[in-house]
Amino acid sequence: MTQPKDIDALAKGGRTNIAGFILRLAARIPFLFIAGRYYGPDLVGRFAIAVVVVELAALLATLGMKRGLAQALSGAERPHVHIVWDAMALALVASLIASAVLCLFPQIMYPNTPITGLDRWLPLIVVAIAWSDVSLAALAYRLNVKAAVTARAVVEPWTISIAAYVFSFFTIRDGLVLSYVASMTAALIASIVPFLRSYGLPSGWSPQLRVLTRMARANAPLAGADALEWGSRNVDRFILGLLFTPGIVGIYYMAQQVSSLPQKLKTSFDPVLGPVITRALAENDRAAVARQVRQVAFWIIAAQGLLALMGSIPGKAVMGVVGPQFVAGTAALAFLLAGEVLASTGAVCESALVYTARHRNLLISIAMLAFQIGLSFALVLGMRALGWPVMAQAAGVAVALAASLGLTSIIKARLLRHILSAPVSPLRWPLLWAALAALAVGGGFTLLPHRLEWAELLFGEPAIAATYLYILWRWAFGPADRALFGQMPKTEEATLPNVGAQIR
Repeated sequence: MTQPKDIDALAKGGRTNIAGFILRLAARIPFLFIAGRYYGPDLVGRFAIAVVVVELAALLATLGMKRGLAQALSGAERPHVHIVWDAMALALVASLIASAVLCLFPQIMYPNTPITGLDRWLPLIVVAIAWSDVSLAALAYRLNVKAAVTARAVVEPWTISIAAYVFSFFTIRDGLVLSYVASMTAALIASIVPFLRSYGLPSGWSPQLRVLTRMARANAPLAGADALEWGSRNVDRFILGLLFTPGIVGIYYMAQQVSSLPQKLKTSFDPVLGPVITRALAENDRAAVARQVRQVAFWIIAAQGLLALMGSIPGKAVMGVVGPQFVAGTAALAFLLAGEVLASTGAVCESALVYTARHRNLLISIAMLAFQIGLSFALVLGMRALGWPVMAQAAGVAVALAASLGLTSIIKARLLRHILSAPVSPLRWPLLWAALAALAVGGGFTLLPHRLEWAELLFGEPAIAATYLYILWRWAFGPADRALFGQMPKTEEATLPNVGAQIR
């Protein structure tokens, strides 16, 4: 049975990370506004394609240790400080290799535009991203999620927002690249300082090739799963870079950035969910894992559902805040937000599958990524042959992403349910009731005259949120759910497998 301390740990980590998500949201909006208004779609699109390659390189350079490090530490006989510095050494070597490849072949980052200015040197930031990720993973094992919130939700987004504004006065061409480098460097400092305070320098440690090779081999499936999950959320941008001009990519990128804010809710739970799951698995308590997955998945899908409704119902007004030229991405925004909701269950299930069925999880991810890529090309080329508008074609990539994420969630939830011999679905009927009610309320505000579009945001958004949250709080939330808001339920209540009606 799930112990109250597990629910408490999940709730405490959830509260901290939701606060971090709100901070990240507040900081990300200025960057989107500055990038859209000062740099324009063409430069934003070019920047978006380069960053997608650099971040993939950094993710591969961590060699799966963002999640694998918790498992390595759980069953370790060696000092933890030696293990985490093994991980840092591996990440450094892999980062240097990745940076060298991209510096030698910068066309990978800029497939449809010439290499100019500081473009070639952007990959040097890979090591900072990878080291920051590994440092935060090590801190997460000790349930220090405050460091991740500080680095990812405060330091990184505020630095890129401020830097993008400052650099716009000096170099429009390289301003976004320089602001990105500044933000990743600042995030590394904010990650490494608490890491050193927690683990310290490794006394008596030296890199051992055999140990490092064994760690890299053990984490290979995790690295593949991380890369595939990341690829499913970002390959759409790369496909657009191959098929469309940078301006179209820039418009889509802005829609993607708005829609990716809900995704941060799931990733912000990873630091606390991973250690809780690994400890339950170490005790062979599979029923506890199922309950933990259900609980966190419900919190995430409920929050992402709200954000999807608030972002898509007044979609034109939301995109108009970034800049009038970005309103064309409203349809893409709607599908991307829907995709985030559909992805919730699968993403949380994967947090357990990477420990219980890592190879099958990897194969599913490979198959679904291939499905997404194939469907993306089919939809875009099909609509192009029929003469559909360019932005409608671009939205086809978002449709493919949503379809792939939804199907992936179904498959991974069924697999995890089979492995754990317990249900893992977080769905409850009040989620549907709340969404329909919020849709009706928000739809009423979209009928206002165009000159009152500001009212959609000023009054419509709070009305959507109030309607949705009231229904969930009244009919969906139980004692374990309310633990997220600061009050621990009683022992017998906290161990309930789920509260309210569920959709099996």
